[in-house]
Amino acid sequence: MKRDPTGGDSSPTPRRALAAALLSGAVGAAVVLIAAGQTWGEGTASSSGAELPVTASGSAVSGLPSALALVGLAALVAVFAVRNAGRAVVAALLALSGAGAIGTALLGAGDSAALERSAADVMGLTHAAVTGVDHTGWPWVSALGGLLLLFAGLLALSYGRQWPAMSGRYERAGRRERGPAGPARRARPVDPDRPENIWRALDRGEDPT
Repeated sequence: MKRDPTGGDSSPTPRRALAAALLSGAVGAAVVLIAAGQTWGEGTASSSGAELPVTASGSAVSGLPSALALVGLAALVAVFAVRNAGRAVVAALLALSGAGAIGTALLGAGDSAALERSAADVMGLTHAAVTGVDHTGWPWVSALGGLLLLFAGLLALSYGRQWPAMSGRYERAGRRERGPAGPARRARPVDPDRPENIWRALDRGEDPT
């Protein structure tokens, strides 16, 4: 199998998997974070004949989806900073964060506890009844974002060993600068009378004469 100079596999499948993982992971985390700030539930608080509309955002229902999205985003970046077994562990963490975001979003899709807490705050009571409860589609949007994170993690588990690592690129760049034998190359003698060297000296503010 042909290898590319960056240490990754040059065949189309790993490259497509890499692009798909980056795109789905970044978009999935963004979707979960955006959904957390939207209204997941709404209703009417009732107490002593008074009625007030109340709402609950995704972050009020549960802070876990957004927290897991941040963990997944960090794992997506860390995939390229580690190798071998470390990469598999980070890829598994990325997949698990996506699965967790899906589960917590679906659990919050029918939750009314956040609405009751909001109603109690609005009414200034320890407990207030909520009627006319309606749940929006944002929990399902959050679950979709978690699914994209899970997909990115599964791609990293399947193809991650064939992807390049950032540290390896820097190490190879250092070896190219040192030369094939390892030690630093011997500096060539500088001819001060060459025109290009005279101009460089002038640029540095030196007197070439």
